[in-house]
Amino acid sequence: MEFTIKSLKQLPEAAKWFVQDMGNDTLFSFEGVMGAGKTTFIKAICEELGVRDVVNSPTFAIINEYTSGEGCPIYHFDFYRIKSPQEAIDFGLNDYLYSKNLCFMEWAQEVETLLPDHYVKVLIVENVRGERVVTLKK
Repeated sequence: MEFTIKSLKQLPEAAKWFVQDMGNDTLFSFEGVMGAGKTTFIKAICEELGVRDVVNSPTFAIINEYTSGEGCPIYHFDFYRIKSPQEAIDFGLNDYLYSKNLCFMEWAQEVETLLPDHYVKVLIVENVRGERVVTLKK
């Protein structure tokens, strides 16, 4: 599945598309270069899911927890500052990954050896027109 975001005005539409396509998947690895819009897109998805909390990058906290409109936890990770997979094990990453709650992960390649066999890769790239192309690889 692929969606092109031509402007910030399209973010709500893109988030709605994403939520409709999530199915039963709960683990999502958002991939793209620094500044690709990973956190911005996750924020729009959380808004679509009814999150009323402030959604921002967990770069320094490593994990932020939000509550969906249905009262379910949503975990938002940023592994950019993780120095080793052991550090993620130490803060209990497996408990989150196997909780069956939504997990949105940025820079998951830093802990890729710890991830379950199945997770959805969400690739965000900027095309030559400055648009963001979001591709889901299930």
